[in-house]
Amino acid sequence: MGILNVTPNSFADGGRFTSMDAALAHAEQLIEEGAHLLDIGGESTRPGAEPVPSGEEIRRVLPVVRTLAKRFPQTPLSIDTMKAEVAHRCLEEGASLINDVSALRGDPRMPEVARRHGVPVVLMHMLGDPRTMQDNPVYQNVIEEIKMFFRKRIEAAERAGLSRRNLLLDPGIGFGKTLEHNVEILRGLGSFLDLGCLLVVGTSRKSFIGRLLAGGGTPLPAEDRLEGTLATHLWAVSKGAHILRVHDVKATRRALGVWRALE
Repeated sequence: MGILNVTPNSFADGGRFTSMDAALAHAEQLIEEGAHLLDIGGESTRPGAEPVPSGEEIRRVLPVVRTLAKRFPQTPLSIDTMKAEVAHRCLEEGASLINDVSALRGDPRMPEVARRHGVPVVLMHMLGDPRTMQDNPVYQNVIEEIKMFFRKRIEAAERAGLSRRNLLLDPGIGFGKTLEHNVEILRGLGSFLDLGCLLVVGTSRKSFIGRLLAGGGTPLPAEDRLEGTLATHLWAVSKGAHILRVHDVKATRRALGVWRALE
């Protein structure tokens, strides 16, 4: 899953693809490098990020979705949003998957939008919201608490008329987790497969990788986290991840190709 952020403030690439020309060029690059699908977002969910009004989010993403759906009809498009109206408008224009970091909690109308369009939904775990999620997150057992969260969200989705086969799970690396929590989640990724849904993992360039690479010093900046990111991608696949959400498609595909040959 190639990441296309049309936002001014995303942590790794904010502001780089806010113009239509830049967004389309980057989308084409991601597809040429081997992305199986694109995840398009118009609202940053980096720690401390402020919410974006629906109208502004639609203004950012809808023209991109519309154009990409026409230009690359064989590439599925995911809309990364917590807002039902944004999802609905983008699905009408050719998107075919909802990536909801609130796990259908952010907008009570989202389950109906997903049901009406019959599309898959990524349910992500997040402690709090982007503004508060990194304010001293605490768990007694991070794996078991996330699994319980998923069980409840799957039940809620099914009550709303969604099929379990259309639900994907993302444990939310970096969303209300410390470095230690993130490492523990990655070590225990395989246990999430017990829930019977496809597993999505998003570690790309995140700050815990910068901390690990720095060996306890000042975290390396996002642009210097590629090697660490690739290590987490290979690890995630080895533990059963079905979809990787990535910035660096070419490097990831190459690393996976070598790893699979050795395996």
